[in-house]
Amino acid sequence: MDISVEQIQELAMTYGVKLLLALVIFVVGKWVARALVGGIKKAMGRAKVDETLIGFIGNIAYAILMVVVVLAALNQIGVQTTSFIAILGAAGLAIGLALQSSLSNFAAGVMMIIFRPFKAGDFIEAAGTAGVVEEINIFTTQLRTGDNKTLFVPNGAIMGGTITNVSAKPTRRIDMTFGIGYGDDIKKAKEVLADILAKDPRVLADPAPLIAVAELADSSVNFAVRPWVNAGDYWGVFFDTHEQVKLRFDAEGISIPFPQTDIHLIKADAA
Repeated sequence: MDISVEQIQELAMTYGVKLLLALVIFVVGKWVARALVGGIKKAMGRAKVDETLIGFIGNIAYAILMVVVVLAALNQIGVQTTSFIAILGAAGLAIGLALQSSLSNFAAGVMMIIFRPFKAGDFIEAAGTAGVVEEINIFTTQLRTGDNKTLFVPNGAIMGGTITNVSAKPTRRIDMTFGIGYGDDIKKAKEVLADILAKDPRVLADPAPLIAVAELADSSVNFAVRPWVNAGDYWGVFFDTHEQVKLRFDAEGISIPFPQTDIHLIKADAA
């Protein structure tokens, strides 16, 4: 079949214009996508959203906008984009089902970054673990334990349970229990405990420490001792107070009961 020069020129004009318009749509669309993503990032930055979340959402938004731009350009050329959209939808569904747990961790990570139940440097208890938060990622949170181990905890496990942020408040209360014998002087023991706390400069005067008889146990009278300290002094005061109580009780002649078992032997008469 012979094709005339006029037909070739007509085809070139028709498809040339379409190609040119498609190219213009792609270039302008790409510029608009970058501008929109830049505006989104600036708005999130002014809202003090975490940098990790800003970068991730920016990349996702840019990818979605570019898919729309490419489909618009292909449609201008005359390519039927309905089948492409169906394929992308099916692929997205398959990927979503395959990465269900990962997407759950991602959603939890986004929630953690937005609502900030804790931040890097906080000591938390969550998902059956405890440690200092070193880094909050999109899918996992990195913790450092007291013995210097690194834990990577899925964000979904953290957000799915109770989160205890030990570092959220500047001060903490130490709950301790000390027992004395029933034959010891309660008032004297209380004075000794108060003197130990008063001599420790790390113990805060306000709120005042609580020292009270909490329980008349089986073999001891138990005192509840609850001083307030700065969060960073918690363990130092905890350990030092226990040591001082033992030393002072020994020096003051106050006994510290411990479990004992009495065995009674009964001699039976021979038959």
